[in-house]
Amino acid sequence: MPVIRSRRPSAQTVRVLHALAEEPATWRYGYELCQRLDLQAGSMYPILMRLADRGLLETTWESDPPTGRPPRHLYRLTGPGRAQAAELAADSAPKVRPIGWRPEPEGA
Repeated sequence: MPVIRSRRPSAQTVRVLHALAEEPATWRYGYELCQRLDLQAGSMYPILMRLADRGLLETTWESDPPTGRPPRHLYRLTGPGRAQAAELAADSAPKVRPIGWRPEPEGA
């Protein structure tokens, strides 16, 4: 039986997931994400392929590209992708302590 390792995604992958989660029903293309997140295509497309392979993104080809331009590959989050993005956002949110909280004195 193979061992499944669960490790935190790279900071770049988290940024891609967060960007896609801002409007999860909207189809995005890779170049747009590269421009928005200031990532190189050599980083972006492997991230998008891994996320799609893991079932976190659905993909399709643009159905009606403008004349003279080839169709683009489009991406958007699946249900599990939305859940992963929400989980990562919650993990990165600053932890707020209640008003009046003080650390326990050592040795208490």
